[in-house]
Amino acid sequence: MGNVDYMELIYSFHQDMLDNKFTLVYDGEITHQITKAFTSLAESKMDSYSEDSSIKKKVFHVMVECLQNLSKHAEEYEYKGNKSQYGNGIFIVGRIGQEEKEYQVITGNAVEKKRVPELKALLEKINQLDKEGLKELFKKQMREGSMSEKGGAGLGLIDIARKTGEKLEYHFIDMDEKNNFFLLRTKISRIID
Repeated sequence: MGNVDYMELIYSFHQDMLDNKFTLVYDGEITHQITKAFTSLAESKMDSYSEDSSIKKKVFHVMVECLQNLSKHAEEYEYKGNKSQYGNGIFIVGRIGQEEKEYQVITGNAVEKKRVPELKALLEKINQLDKEGLKELFKKQMREGSMSEKGGAGLGLIDIARKTGEKLEYHFIDMDEKNNFFLLRTKISRIID
């Protein structure tokens, strides 16, 4: 790729960001300090929009859950002695839609292919449940911690679905023979019930 192509790619990404009102885009290692920095950046951005405090709270909650999920995945790769780009994640926050009626939080990270069926099954189960069903699943997971060897891996996803009242959008993309790239998109409505 030539230098000019590269510059045009950056410009076109910038335009996409503006069109989609992406207020925060990050690709790299997810740490506790970065999580704190993100929440404070998002807060000042939402303050500049004079966002309602109940919406701000929801967005924060989802951001923190998503970031914790990313850092869990990063820890897994590090634990296996593979501190590479697979331990990194992508994180995007923005307002979407013609009338900007919702926020979206997008995360992406590598997951081992052998874990994909279990993760897909959990995501599908979450998307089939209503509010009461999610509450029960959350309690069951708290008691059993059975969905992975890490004990509470599914809790964050269940909690996001409970807090937003939205279905979780997800996609798995082939990376190499051992890994998939897991993309998760969460929407938070700006319409107050």
